[in-house]
Amino acid sequence: MSSPLDKPQIISHFQKSLNYTVFDSKWIPCSAKFVCLGNYARGTGVMQIYEVQQGEAQLIKEQEFPKPIKCGTFGATSLQQRHLATGDFGGNLNIWNLEVPGTPVFSVKAHKEIINSIDGVGGLGIGDGAPEIVTGSRDGTVKVWDTRQKDSPVANMEPGEGETKRDCWTVALGHAFNDQDRCVCAGYDNGDIKLFDLRNMSLRWETNIKNGVCCVEFDRKDINMNKLVATSLEGKFHVFDMRTQHPTKGFSSVSEKAHNEYPSQRSKTDSDDLAVGVAGSVTLLQNATLSTQPIASLDWSPDKKGLCVCSGFDQTVRVLIVTKLSQV
Repeated sequence: MSSPLDKPQIISHFQKSLNYTVFDSKWIPCSAKFVCLGNYARGTGVMQIYEVQQGEAQLIKEQEFPKPIKCGTFGATSLQQRHLATGDFGGNLNIWNLEVPGTPVFSVKAHKEIINSIDGVGGLGIGDGAPEIVTGSRDGTVKVWDTRQKDSPVANMEPGEGETKRDCWTVALGHAFNDQDRCVCAGYDNGDIKLFDLRNMSLRWETNIKNGVCCVEFDRKDINMNKLVATSLEGKFHVFDMRTQHPTKGFSSVSEKAHNEYPSQRSKTDSDDLAVGVAGSVTLLQNATLSTQPIASLDWSPDKKGLCVCSGFDQTVRVLIVTKLSQV
């Protein structure tokens, strides 16, 4: 008979109240530090760097900016540099050296409106090919940036002539398993999910999950596409099996809550003898209520399994420990 303690436990290690709205929080690779991004009530942006010391968060650096900062990623930086790329309310893409965060080492006016989401690949030893950053904006466009080419994006996915412009809420890079292949997934306010193939510069697949897409993420960026999770405003999330794409049915999916399990087979054939993916099932391993307000961001430590940082609209950042992840 199994005990409740046999399951992974979600432990709130500590929490820190902040005097601003925090939109994103990220672990700094190869360190016991994390960075928080947000905006003050006076309308300016803020970046704070904390270090975990003796079970508490100690503020070690703070910088104020003209525009509120919405999102950040370390995905396109090297482990040596650990530069943070951010998107702000003014549509600016900036890259910061956190040792001297006053002036960006790279800056471009990336979008006409707020950058809602940002992701990177090719850095931190994750994913083949050149380091690249993707940004998604309220202006309806999704753009891919190579920091060696400052003035213009290497790819620009925007609505065609006559198409309705939708607010892009979330973006993710993946399928970077060799030097040529790479995909961008984008989620929009109307429930659209679009998968762009950067190698062929084409729209590979699209679907709609009926409610605004809050987040999309690949299970791993550096392998042939395997799983994609998409969360929406309705409180559900959808897990897509990305290994098998049917010509008309697309990718199989399952909509539930919590952790996904692999099925006994990953694909089957339909009546036309075409391969259809098998999405499998999902099982709730554990849940915990941390706040009465929404959790706006969560980031796993790249160095310590089970360690994560999350921030919410209660103006609080929390460090969590999730146990027994290696056993599931």
